[in-house]
Amino acid sequence: MNISRVGLDLAKQVFQVHGVDSHERVVCRRQLKRAQMLDFFRQLAPCLVAMEACGSAHYWARELQGLGHEVRLIAPQFVKPYVKGDKHDAHDAEAICEAASRPSMRFVPVKSAQQQAGQSVHRIRSRLVRARTALCNEIRGLLGEFGLIASRRGRAATVELLETVTAAEPVPLPAPMGELLSGLKEELQALDARIERLERVIKRSAREDARIQRLLAVEGIGPLTASAVVAAVGDARQFRTARQFAAWLGLVPRQHSTGGQQRLGGITKRGDTYLRTLFTHGSRSVVRCCANKTDARSRWLQGLLQRCNANAVAVALANKNARIVWALLSRETTYQPA
Repeated sequence: MNISRVGLDLAKQVFQVHGVDSHERVVCRRQLKRAQMLDFFRQLAPCLVAMEACGSAHYWARELQGLGHEVRLIAPQFVKPYVKGDKHDAHDAEAICEAASRPSMRFVPVKSAQQQAGQSVHRIRSRLVRARTALCNEIRGLLGEFGLIASRRGRAATVELLETVTAAEPVPLPAPMGELLSGLKEELQALDARIERLERVIKRSAREDARIQRLLAVEGIGPLTASAVVAAVGDARQFRTARQFAAWLGLVPRQHSTGGQQRLGGITKRGDTYLRTLFTHGSRSVVRCCANKTDARSRWLQGLLQRCNANAVAVALANKNARIVWALLSRETTYQPA
């Protein structure tokens, strides 16, 4: 078969292939079992293989690149307009093949196994932090039913209240509650220990990666943000400009402009929510501590705070930091504050 481009619809066990030749004629439509995938593409001459950027896409992209094929990943929302008729695997593979032929199509870079491992650490930590927050809320709610209220907000106050109640002799609660609270205390300590272990892994990888070390020089970016950016982006040269990187994070204004009249709203909030959250929280800490500083960035923030609320200023700084990160990663330079 003289195949020049293949659209591949991924699944767990059954894959759909749609291949066209150099004249855009369909020359291959077939289903493949998982065990047949590599054998099929091993027999093909090197060609362009397009897939949706979904689960297992980066794994298959690395495998097919190892066989000499050129692989391009497309975001699912860019494939949807090319689906003809009802949705099924054959139509999806055809739409992927058609979308890959568009000269203006944007593609997702293939991640290395190391990048995906780094992202896995962050995802597990994020899940554990959510579970710990939910557990703290449950503890506060249970104790509040018995009139025991923490004096302030936050996890530390919840732990302090829990320690006080469980250490009291006798426990000032009905018999079952003492045992329940002891179990919740052990569960909370286990979550704290797991999160601490993952943070040690992140900090160790930060010490070993020169790219992360360059990012740590930027005020408002710590090991969590720097390692998450490097794991998600890798080579920032995939973005042509710093604004494109900030737009990918969802930190630029949403536009609804027409007739030469420009209308800008709040930020788009597109892209990776976790990365955007890290950038924003890091910026909040900088904004909170800028009042008594005299450097150029702090003076800029002080001027913004006189005109805007603190949340808008934090997002503005997050946008600026995102552009600085793009420059540091794409040009491989060190941070030089003004």
